[in-house]
Amino acid sequence: MSTKVKYEVERVPFHLHWQEKSPFKETYAGALDTIVVEGQHLKPKGVDSKTVLIFMHPTGTMNLLPMPNALAAAGIPCLTCASRYPHNDTALIMEKVLLDLGHYVRYAKEKLGYEKVIMAGWSGGGSLSMFYQSQAENPTITETPAGDAVDVKGAGLIPADAVLQLAAHVSRAITLTEWLDASILDELDPSKKDSALDLYDPDNPNGPPYSSEFVARYRQAQIARSAKIDAFVWDKLEAMKREGRPNEEFAFVVHGTMADPRWLDLSIDANDRKGPNWCFMGEPRIVNMMPAGLARYTSLRAWLSQWSYKHSRADGPKCAGDVTVPVLVVENSADDGCTPSHAARIMAGIKHSDKEFHVVNGATHYYIGQPEKMAEAVEIVKSWLEKKNLLV
Repeated sequence: MSTKVKYEVERVPFHLHWQEKSPFKETYAGALDTIVVEGQHLKPKGVDSKTVLIFMHPTGTMNLLPMPNALAAAGIPCLTCASRYPHNDTALIMEKVLLDLGHYVRYAKEKLGYEKVIMAGWSGGGSLSMFYQSQAENPTITETPAGDAVDVKGAGLIPADAVLQLAAHVSRAITLTEWLDASILDELDPSKKDSALDLYDPDNPNGPPYSSEFVARYRQAQIARSAKIDAFVWDKLEAMKREGRPNEEFAFVVHGTMADPRWLDLSIDANDRKGPNWCFMGEPRIVNMMPAGLARYTSLRAWLSQWSYKHSRADGPKCAGDVTVPVLVVENSADDGCTPSHAARIMAGIKHSDKEFHVVNGATHYYIGQPEKMAEAVEIVKSWLEKKNLLV
């Protein structure tokens, strides 16, 4: 089946719902113990396939993104799946996103009749798909990093038949840490900075191209800032427990979350990306403090589960070590979000030999205005699935 044949795609919206006990309400509106998630089934017309690709991002909705639509148009059915936290990760718990993804996999197998289910991890869905597969193959989790009960171990997650890592990053926590503004000294007043670490201070003598010593110092300061936020979170949680308020939450702002030296110095984690002074969201100095920045608004439990460098379990390369099914990793050489070290770390994390790596030269993160690059990526995925006898 050639990708040159373009199929008309039927877009079928659907929703799933189930009961899940919780001591508190973490998403807006609806019944306390009822979970509702929404997805779309992208069905190429005239194709009788028993294989489906499942696209899911922790907080994004994937139904309008280029990759799943292009794959469906090439004849491969896709499910685009939203978690219980669509477009709002303030209270997002990664372990609960696993439960949501598990319901989609079961729906694909038991209701839609698909025999082969492929985890299609694009961008932030990459580490999620690895986290899911590791827990589906070897379930261990019974509580969140904050200590709240969540029965991933007993959820009966169905393992996928393969995992795709498409322009994927290593994890939300590691990515955020590598983007944290290491110069910020006071979480309540981001204007208080260590000027020697301020990438956006024109008077800072440590400018690009950065020395290896400066980058090493900067990276350590980023990890230290993450740990400082951890300490604040634990102190808040413990105080609420002492005061007899164990189920209460506290939301806070994380300032400065797009200050990675690689956006200012193209020799760091070098590829074909645009720049300097550019990232996939625009000018990094502006993105650093804008409302839409990564992890800008979060809660205590959500910080530990999805953003903490030390405590988040959704670590793509680490989870990859538990995965036994075939894995395809596709890197985009002009990616201005997920640079080459992400794909390299994912590949290194996979311990078995049934893995394959490809680069789409010149492709950006979203393939915007690059239909030929998108077609190349689709052909890589389709050819690999055929070679692995996964298209049935």
